[in-house]
Amino acid sequence: MDTLAPLSGKRILCIEDDDDTREMLRLLLASSGYEVVCAGTVADGLAIASAEGGFALYLLDNWLPDASGVEACKRIRRFEPTTPIVFCSAAAYDGDREKALEAGAHAYLVKPVAVETLVQTIGRLIRAERAANNGADRRGGLLEQD
Repeated sequence: MDTLAPLSGKRILCIEDDDDTREMLRLLLASSGYEVVCAGTVADGLAIASAEGGFALYLLDNWLPDASGVEACKRIRRFEPTTPIVFCSAAAYDGDREKALEAGAHAYLVKPVAVETLVQTIGRLIRAERAANNGADRRGGLLEQD
């Protein structure tokens, strides 16, 4: 079944301002077969997204130096209406999560997050988007939490 096909080589744009966290996320996701492009600011991330495109998922921090992750999410939604967006942030209040989801995010993970949870969430969302683009029914349990 296509929804179980390997995700190797799928591109992720990670917008994270902390150098160490950004590099850790890049290495962890690369070890799972993803191609990860990183940016440290919303402006840089949006410039990369605009110039390169073709990302399977956007991974955002919520606290960034030049704008919030919520603002980045809203801007991404202008040109990427369905591509999955996942927040991975230390902003742990319910209001932070609600604002991100209202802006168009598919998931909101609070740091520190287990590597397995991060990788599973990303894989599930990319598979669900691929299934939707192939005309398949998204309900098939792909977005449910285990």
